[in-house]
Amino acid sequence: MTRENAKLNRRAFLAGTALFLSGTAAQAQMKVADLRGSIDSVDLGLIPNAADDQTAQFQNAVNRAVERGRALFLPAGTYPVANLRLPSGTLIVGVPGRTRLVYQGGGGQLIRAEGVNNIGLNGITFDGANRSIGDFTEGLLHFIGVRNVTLDNCEIAGSSKTGLVLDRCSGRVDNCRISGAAEAGLRSNEATGLAITGNTVSDCANGGIWVHRWREGEDGTIVSGNRVERIGARYGGTGQFGNGINVFRAHGVMISNNRVADCAFSAIRSNTGSNVQIIGNSCLRSGEVAIYSEFGFQGAVISNNIVDGGTTGISIANFMDGGRMAVCSGNLVRNISEDGPYPPEVDGFGMGIVAEADTTLTGNVIEGAPKFGMLLGWGPYLRNIAASQNVIRDCGTGIAVTVVDGAGSAIITNNIVQGSKSGAINGFRWMEKATGELNNTSGYPNLTVSGNQIAA
Repeated sequence: MTRENAKLNRRAFLAGTALFLSGTAAQAQMKVADLRGSIDSVDLGLIPNAADDQTAQFQNAVNRAVERGRALFLPAGTYPVANLRLPSGTLIVGVPGRTRLVYQGGGGQLIRAEGVNNIGLNGITFDGANRSIGDFTEGLLHFIGVRNVTLDNCEIAGSSKTGLVLDRCSGRVDNCRISGAAEAGLRSNEATGLAITGNTVSDCANGGIWVHRWREGEDGTIVSGNRVERIGARYGGTGQFGNGINVFRAHGVMISNNRVADCAFSAIRSNTGSNVQIIGNSCLRSGEVAIYSEFGFQGAVISNNIVDGGTTGISIANFMDGGRMAVCSGNLVRNISEDGPYPPEVDGFGMGIVAEADTTLTGNVIEGAPKFGMLLGWGPYLRNIAASQNVIRDCGTGIAVTVVDGAGSAIITNNIVQGSKSGAINGFRWMEKATGELNNTSGYPNLTVSGNQIAA
């Protein structure tokens, strides 16, 4: 592409595509004004579709634009680059789907920013070309300690590690497409005010969206409106990998209105995530537990989700490790399987909803769980469970509750249980059925079972 053609493309871009940048006319006008004051990268010697490596020219263009307090506009085309460093105030705008930065390999990375502020990337494709990334980093794009980083309408593809890594960052990742990462699509560590919204993350080998912390603590990341699909578990294990959205040691995370499908393990998995909210998500064809709140969490709200497929629908587990306190309400769970991704351990697979401590289970609908519709407690690990006004159909045992010595209290009231093949409401010692039907009278002082409707 000649420099003259690149300038013409820029003018056409400014005239015809400003509205894609934001949702309101006022915002669009502001952004058009910003772009009209931008610097065209062609004017700084950066030529689209050049055959040779353009790293030096690209870095110079970024630095000059920042020095002048301007946005840098990249015309459509391919730019072969590597190891770019973004200073504070970087704003780079491309043509969505047509401005492409292709990583040149060599054991480095594509982009890095560290200890800076106000980074904006808009309408750019970052192509890792599956080339080797250096041992000093875990991602094709790596932001460290950046205050207010924004990626909007970008694409990240073909990373030989994680696609996008955000360590101790604030800002947002909106409307981006991340695919083909050899590890996770997006990983955040110890966020300082991050929103991950409206993105598509697909075909990644070990994870979709990870919200992690090195040390347990408040995080507050918002993960909403994303589409996460076809996530593998290349590293194997029993749930560390293969999850669509994974929270680890991060408290106060909000996970809402996401569509998560075809993950090797969980659609949504929160490990030691206190005060997590998992609300209004669609979780389809999970290879293991669809929604998991596990280990040392205190506080989880799991409500209004659709679970279709999985080896267990929802598990609120690990009271022995301090996992407790949850609200599980208004969920629809169906089409559960006993066939898991590894040999069954402990209580195995095939359950609708599982809970152990300080939890209410209300208004859920469960259909087609071959082992248990609900499992309340495990061995002596049961305390303060209230299961009420749930509808449970066509399960093995409708509701199973532990009656092992030392188990705490549970209330099972006003549920409808229909079509259970092995019993409607039964007591269990571990996996062994220990009672006949429990309804209106349980024979156990720690259990209240009343007002349930049992139908064939």
